[in-house]
Amino acid sequence: MRRFLCWPALLKPALWGLVLLGAVGAAHAAPPKSVLVLGDSLSAAHNIPVESGWVHLLGDRLSKMEPAWTVVNASISGETSLSGRNRLPALLDKVHPGVLVIELGANDGLRGLPLASLHDNLAAMIDAGQKAGARVLLVGIELPVNYGPQYRDGLRAVYAGLSREKKTALVPFLLEGVALRPELMQEDGLHPVGAAQPQVLDNIWKALGPLLR
Repeated sequence: MRRFLCWPALLKPALWGLVLLGAVGAAHAAPPKSVLVLGDSLSAAHNIPVESGWVHLLGDRLSKMEPAWTVVNASISGETSLSGRNRLPALLDKVHPGVLVIELGANDGLRGLPLASLHDNLAAMIDAGQKAGARVLLVGIELPVNYGPQYRDGLRAVYAGLSREKKTALVPFLLEGVALRPELMQEDGLHPVGAAQPQVLDNIWKALGPLLR
């Protein structure tokens, strides 16, 4: 009888080992990867409820993915490419994102700042993100027609050229399908209303989705 009773005793250490391994595995499970959004008022839910903004909607979508992702919205109304460039290193050190979304340049354009400076600032941010191990999504913007074709074409060329050069994903125009529909724009003609945010997210998702796989 003793010979048979000893088998459970021999099995207990192995079973406990499996339990402990499971506990250790759970304790050391990798945290959800993060999407860091560095943008301006177009990403900061300007003049609409935060929960209506496209970044918040993105967070809802990411939370349902397997494995789950999180979103960190570091967007500030009025942000320029230079101020974003200056803030990015600390954000990368804190968040360690798997994906970096750069949605900047609208305020540079609206102020008529030199496109060469915009190019240099965006390039520096892309380089910093890629060096930190993040995949980068560059998000372009269009300006009103009164800025003239030369400046508007040059702005488009900055985003397209950097995307090719740095091998980033690209959304050519954040407000595609929105900007020319008055009912989807606020009175200032620059910012989308809450009802337009799902369309803005769809524009982003076409390029962002593949980066999460």
